[in-house]
Amino acid sequence: MVVVYLLLSIVLIILLTTRYQIHPFVVLFLVAIFYGLCAGMPFKKIITSVNQGFGDTLGNIGLLIIFGVIIGTFLENSGGAYKIADKILNFTGDKRVPMAMGIIGYFVSIPVFADSGFILLSPLNKSLSKKAKISLSGSAVALALGLTVTHTLVPPTPGPIAAAGILHADLGLVMMLAIPVSAVALVAALIYSTKYVSKTYIDPIPEVDQKEMEQRLKKAPGAFKSSLPVFIPIILIVLRSIVNMYKADLNPDFVSFALFIGEPFIALLIGMLLSFSLPQKLDSHMLSTNGWIGKALKQATSVILITGAGGIFGKVLQNSGIADILGHALAGVHLSIFLPFLLAAAIKTAQGSSTVALITAASIMTPMMSTLGFTSGLERAMVVLAIGSGSSVFSHANDSFFWVVTQLSGMDTKMGYQLFSPGTFVLGATSITTLFIINLLIG
Repeated sequence: MVVVYLLLSIVLIILLTTRYQIHPFVVLFLVAIFYGLCAGMPFKKIITSVNQGFGDTLGNIGLLIIFGVIIGTFLENSGGAYKIADKILNFTGDKRVPMAMGIIGYFVSIPVFADSGFILLSPLNKSLSKKAKISLSGSAVALALGLTVTHTLVPPTPGPIAAAGILHADLGLVMMLAIPVSAVALVAALIYSTKYVSKTYIDPIPEVDQKEMEQRLKKAPGAFKSSLPVFIPIILIVLRSIVNMYKADLNPDFVSFALFIGEPFIALLIGMLLSFSLPQKLDSHMLSTNGWIGKALKQATSVILITGAGGIFGKVLQNSGIADILGHALAGVHLSIFLPFLLAAAIKTAQGSSTVALITAASIMTPMMSTLGFTSGLERAMVVLAIGSGSSVFSHANDSFFWVVTQLSGMDTKMGYQLFSPGTFVLGATSITTLFIINLLIG
């Protein structure tokens, strides 16, 4: 019956968050209690599971989410994202606008939420598409898919960080695998956007003229400086994982230092401090409750609370003994990494939020990891990416990002379903296929 209660819990999560629009934190928390009571867990064990699940999860990743969101806010408000975009355009050329926008979205969404990234870059996209005399459809979908792929796969985006924390996966390994997997998915997204989507014509009507765009770029920090808060933490975290693997052959002092600065929250703290150098003049208001920091913390709060509630749900599941039951039932099915992928895809398609899908699927997978044979650090990292791949499938009307993309691109709902939604399926299918091939090669 615990399996039936789990399925009922998932249905409740989807129903309450979509039809009744209840905040996922409240839903995940109440459903965790509901499941514990239905599964016959002692009251004391439910209380212990709630305290441990919330505390342990946020103890691992709360700071990472906060620092990551602050970095994204400073990059967005300082104009650094525009400068990175301009540099990529210089590389790709103005005539390859869809390719440029896909690559820009890929990099910008590592620190910036996908919704914010699309809103931020939409004026630039319209101006460039108008200048190149091409349809807005191809460049808009390329931008949206570029934002989506890193939003669901590449830390320090909050969703993948949360999933890695819940599953106790090494963040450095997740990053090392995420780069090639997401890069292949991006190539597929660009081919889809240029060969299929761009055939549908949408007239780009720029909201910001070229002169105003040039003024914004003049005030922004340089592209190299803008990229440092994003890439320095990634380099430090990956370096930590590499040093950890070869520490027996290295100088102990260097090992100690590398492990310290590569600790994810220290690395992101360094990234946050670097982001403070992006504005032309850093003033105290930016760091105040009503300034950029305050704005960032408000954004981070929702993700942190949902993540903590997901940790509660996962701990209740773990302590209910469902792992052994489901593990033995699924062990003979041989779904491998397709199990977490399908689980995340089902949750994403049903309720809309990629972050909620990442956190919920990771919480459900946590108690089953050992039973299903996902025990090594590499296997745990692969499960995180399999969940991330699933969380991009299938964006439609219940996803806020779907409406951001369609409304800012001049698409009606039908066109959104025809052009953007299948693109998210292309992303998810390509990334899980790439991950499966990597798994075969390594195995």
